[in-house]
Amino acid sequence: MKAMILAAGRGERMRPLTDVTPKPLLRVGGQCLIEYHLQALQRAGIREAVINLGHLGEQIQTLLGDGQRYGLSISYSHEGDHILDTGGGIHHALPMMGEEPFLVVNGDIFTDFPFESLRGRVVALAHVVLVANPVQHPQGDFSLVGEQVHAEGEPRLTFSGIGVYRPELFAGRAAGMFPLAPLLRRAMAAGQVSGEFYAGMWCDVGTPARLSELAVRLGQSSPG
Repeated sequence: MKAMILAAGRGERMRPLTDVTPKPLLRVGGQCLIEYHLQALQRAGIREAVINLGHLGEQIQTLLGDGQRYGLSISYSHEGDHILDTGGGIHHALPMMGEEPFLVVNGDIFTDFPFESLRGRVVALAHVVLVANPVQHPQGDFSLVGEQVHAEGEPRLTFSGIGVYRPELFAGRAAGMFPLAPLLRRAMAAGQVSGEFYAGMWCDVGTPARLSELAVRLGQSSPG
C-alpha cells in the first residue's frame, strides 16, 4: 500500500507561524509534525509515500529529501501557487498512487493511530477513520452505524483526516481545485464508505494555541 500525506495548504489559522514555515514543518515534541507521520508509516510497513506541495513546499522537499533516512521512498506532487484543496490534491497525485487502494493522512494532525491496521483492508470506495468531536468542531461531520459511514444521522463524529481510498472514488471528476467531502458523501449515499471510530491520541493542530496545547500533552512547556 502506498501513502499520501497532504501538506500543500497555506495554514491561514496558524499565522504568523506559517508565514515563514509550512504547517507540516512546525515542530512539537522535538521534531516536525510530518516526521511523526513518516515514522508511523515506516513502522506500519509502508515503504512508498507521496507528499503534495504548495505553500513553501520547497522547504518540505529540502528537509525530507528522498525519504531514505526515514526508511521510505518519498515522491512529491507539486501544486505550485494554485493549491488544489484536498480532493483536487489527491486527484492531481493519482498517477503516482497506482491502481490499488491507498492511504491518505492530513499533514497537520498529530495522532498515534496504527496505520498498519489499514494495510490490506477491503475497501468499497473509501474507508475513513472517525474521532470524537473536538471542542472547535462540536457538530461533527458524519455518523457511523456499525462499519457503515453516513452523511446524516446521529451521533455525529469528526473525520480524522485519515482514510483509505480507491482511485475509482475520483472517477469522472475533472482536474482542478475541489474538496474531498462531496465525493465522500456521494459514495456514502451509495453505501460505498466504511469506517471506524478511533479513541486514541488525535489532535487537529490548526492554531498556535492547539500547537502549544499539544506540546504540553507531549511533556513540553512550549512547541519546538
